[in-house]
Amino acid sequence: MSQHGKKYREASKLVDESKAYSPEEAIQLAKKAVYAKFDETVELHLRMGVDPRAADQQVRGVIALPHGLGKKTKMLVFTQGEAVKLAQEAGADYVGADELVKQIESGWLDFDVALATPDMMSKVAKLGRILGRRGLMPNPKSGTVVPPQDLPRAISEARKGRAEFRLDRTGIIHLPIGKISFDENRLLENLVAVIEAITKAKPSGAKGQYIKSAFLSSTMGPGLRLDLGSLLS
Repeated sequence: MSQHGKKYREASKLVDESKAYSPEEAIQLAKKAVYAKFDETVELHLRMGVDPRAADQQVRGVIALPHGLGKKTKMLVFTQGEAVKLAQEAGADYVGADELVKQIESGWLDFDVALATPDMMSKVAKLGRILGRRGLMPNPKSGTVVPPQDLPRAISEARKGRAEFRLDRTGIIHLPIGKISFDENRLLENLVAVIEAITKAKPSGAKGQYIKSAFLSSTMGPGLRLDLGSLLS
């Protein structure tokens, strides 16, 4: 079994594993414990009190973060006709139909978010195996299949920084809330927006305690248990 390196162990000494931190305390400590030379992502991990096998207990959605994710997003839009100009004017990096489908079938995947208009989904469907495993498949539930008139809004939100949340097979939600270089207020506001969105997405079949535990960490840093009372208030 591999062991953590010296820098990680030094950072871990700052954390009291028996303590549940308020969101403000956790963000401050996560920034203090940073040791990597790159701009780490700040991540939120939630253990949910729902059954991932039950159809009426699925938790999924997309949130446009107030301060984005701190990275440039390459946008691809599957569309045709007059909507092509709309997407291009809104700032999409790649816009097209059959030619983009063929490029992706050939192995090209140099983009971060894919949007599609409904009329393109019959063509995009053949890319499900390629895009699905990378989380790039356009889907109405994630807000990535939109009518042509909504393309400017969807592109703007995705460019700014959208965080998609989805319950995994173990009942946990993992998602980024920004970069460690963000100031504390920006990270806190992104965190609050995420918690509000996940709370609103509570499924009809959820019973009992909806969020069981929450941890905050940077990409390379130690996990910090969050106090649920503070987090949910």
